[in-house]
Amino acid sequence: MPLSPHEREPGVAPPSRQAKFALALGVIAIALGLLLGFGYLRSTRRLQGEVAQLRQQTETLTRQVELAQAQSQKLAQQASQAATNAQAAAEQRDLAKQAQSTSDAQAEIARQQAAAEQQKAEQATQEAEEYRQAREAELAQLRQALGQIAETRNTAMGLVMTLDSKSIRFDFDRATIKPEYRDILNRIAGILMAFKGYNLAVYGYSDDVGTQEYNLQLSQRRAQAVRDFLVQAGIAPATISVKGYGKSDPRVAGDSDEARAANRRVEIAIVDSKLLTNDLTVPK
Repeated sequence: MPLSPHEREPGVAPPSRQAKFALALGVIAIALGLLLGFGYLRSTRRLQGEVAQLRQQTETLTRQVELAQAQSQKLAQQASQAATNAQAAAEQRDLAKQAQSTSDAQAEIARQQAAAEQQKAEQATQEAEEYRQAREAELAQLRQALGQIAETRNTAMGLVMTLDSKSIRFDFDRATIKPEYRDILNRIAGILMAFKGYNLAVYGYSDDVGTQEYNLQLSQRRAQAVRDFLVQAGIAPATISVKGYGKSDPRVAGDSDEARAANRRVEIAIVDSKLLTNDLTVPK
């Protein structure tokens, strides 16, 4: 049962005061609510801003990650290409080493061959020098022996023996060897057969009487007559050649009987068979 106004306890505010207090509390509550709501709103907006910023940062990071991935992929491709190039370079280096080894081996073989050829050349030079010295000594002996029979001189090709009117005299317009001269040719043949490795070239000449054509034939017959006699004496036919020079290259100038008799002559060239050529010319 409610108390009457007169029965209430002292200190209790009358209803109007309670209403005011309640109203004040309500206002305070509303104010707090507004403050809280405003704070919440500000917090929400701040959070939304932070979320947007985070989203933007996330997108930036995503793009950076994608860019980093692209760069990483590019670097991976470059690394792969570099590895391929390195492998190719290594293969080329190996091939170069093999080629160098082969080249070195070939160079060594070439040096050995060159050394062997040099040794052969030096040996051949030594043998040639020994042969030349032996031949020179032999030719000196041959010249001395033939020089006791007729005039004999050294030439670039060998020895040349002159059979003129002092040793074998040919009559005018004749190619016959007189019996008194056969002993001289036999002595010459005997000496020549004692020395091996030589070939003979017999050259015939005439005096200045008559035509060149006739004298060429006459000088050829004189050379042939001497050649035939030497063959009969025992010299191998294959080692003797003949040629007529007619009235060219007179030995004595003039048209006297003595000069013409001296120019009617035969010369015998003793040539080392190693120096002989197909086209012999008159040694000077």
